[in-house]
Amino acid sequence: MAIDSDLLKKFSEAHGISGHEDEVRSLVAQELEGYGEFSSDGSGSLFCTGGEAGPRVMLAAHMDEIGFLVQNIASNGFLQLVGIGGWWPHTLLSQRVLVKTRSGRGIRGVIGSKPPHFLPESQRNSVMSMEALFVDVGAESAEQVKNEFGIHLGDPVVPDVRFSPLENPFRVMGKAFDNRAGLSVMIEAFKKLCREGHPNTLIAAATVQEEVGTRGARTAGVAMQPDCVIVLEGPPADDTPGFAVTDSQGALGGGVQIRLFDPTAITNPRLAALAEKTALDAGIPFQLTVRRSGGTDAAALHLSGKGVPTIVLGIPTRYIHAHNGVLDLRDYRAAVELTVALARSLDQEAVEALTHYLP
Repeated sequence: MAIDSDLLKKFSEAHGISGHEDEVRSLVAQELEGYGEFSSDGSGSLFCTGGEAGPRVMLAAHMDEIGFLVQNIASNGFLQLVGIGGWWPHTLLSQRVLVKTRSGRGIRGVIGSKPPHFLPESQRNSVMSMEALFVDVGAESAEQVKNEFGIHLGDPVVPDVRFSPLENPFRVMGKAFDNRAGLSVMIEAFKKLCREGHPNTLIAAATVQEEVGTRGARTAGVAMQPDCVIVLEGPPADDTPGFAVTDSQGALGGGVQIRLFDPTAITNPRLAALAEKTALDAGIPFQLTVRRSGGTDAAALHLSGKGVPTIVLGIPTRYIHAHNGVLDLRDYRAAVELTVALARSLDQEAVEALTHYLP
């Protein structure tokens, strides 16, 4: 299967923090137009359903990225922010950001703080808290920010980053690979399955607000009542300096990641075994992972209804929850291939077997 990063680029560069996923939702709708019937829920998640027979198999990926909201506009024109999602303040100083105004304008700025030259020695090597940071959009006053730039309290802010191929032809850099990588995989897999056939009612679920507590997944499960779920994610890689290479469970170039456990969801063992067998039979490279921390939309989806077999497939990504992430397109392609192959195997008999617990 050929590797084409154009879809990933489009979604990576889209503006869409938790609760403000409109731009991403529109792109999903454009990509899936003609592939199924659209519906949505009250939270803002978007669904596209293909087929009318067999078990309800959901491919789920969240649309939102971490970012900020404008929390205050100081009298001298600087913006103060509140973080949306899990930011590590180490990564923020001197980074470019983009404020999206109510009219749709994009206003560029840079994250700043009090210069180290003016800090006491005891503070110079400390991490600056979010409250100590601000955004400089080049304004001279609060009035200019509001009246000329059109920025208001509550406007969403994202990293100002362009998608970039790296020298290694398989590796790319960009923002929001958590979870625009998973979202792009979901779209590619859904379209391929709709073109070539599948033994189930297939649901593409683009969820909202995962980064602030899997809120969209909670209502998505109620709205669409899936019988089985494949969650597509952009989880953190563990192959950089500081990790023991021999212990890596999410190395770039190692294949799609099959998650067996994290503190929020224990993967149905039968579904995990089916995913592993499917990958082995098809020659798809994969990595098994058991995580001590973290969580995904699986946390909410596996508890929806009477309980739903759920598995997470991931594209390992370095430096998630920061301005620039790095991933390997071979892992991305393996994720598409395994999603397609696994979804094709989930016919009525296979799905019923996942939850057959009676003697």
